[in-house]
Amino acid sequence: MTNTITGIRTIHDGWSQLLVATIRRPDGGTINREIEDHGTAVGLLPYDPERRVATLVRQFRAPAAHATGASDVLEAPTGLIEGEDPTDCALRELEEETGIRLRHVERLGTVWSMPGISTERIHLFLAPYGEADRIGPGGGLADEHEEIVLEEIALADLAAMADEGRLDDMKTLCLVQTLRLRRPELFRPA
Repeated sequence: MTNTITGIRTIHDGWSQLLVATIRRPDGGTINREIEDHGTAVGLLPYDPERRVATLVRQFRAPAAHATGASDVLEAPTGLIEGEDPTDCALRELEEETGIRLRHVERLGTVWSMPGISTERIHLFLAPYGEADRIGPGGGLADEHEEIVLEEIALADLAAMADEGRLDDMKTLCLVQTLRLRRPELFRPA
């Protein structure tokens, strides 16, 4: 016998839901576990292979501010899937957050962000672009109050940040390291 969810109750329903699952254990006993549920997301690393830079976003994140006092988080563009194909969502989020318009991105896979507490799965993409692909200022949508600041960072500097433990957003670290494995020549100083 395995663990089985026998019931779910919602204790908060807002931007995300907080659920409590009742789980029947193999020994017949039951336990409760909290589940944070806000949907599936995309995360992508836009990088310019010619100039050897990546465009990241910096924005306020309430959980990070609460946990560490951080005023913002440097991260790869990210967004929730809103009833659309993950690739379409990635292309939309890329344009909204960075002002970069692409037709194609390279899909890496789908990962759990925090399987011990959250239902969130993130579809990860690499997004090579050129200067001609930047069609606007980015910064996110005004009605979403994202207040996104763009940062273009040399890929060699991102590699150093990863090596020094200074990339503290997990999806960004994963994306940078994947690009580093696939295209190591882009991380050498120009």
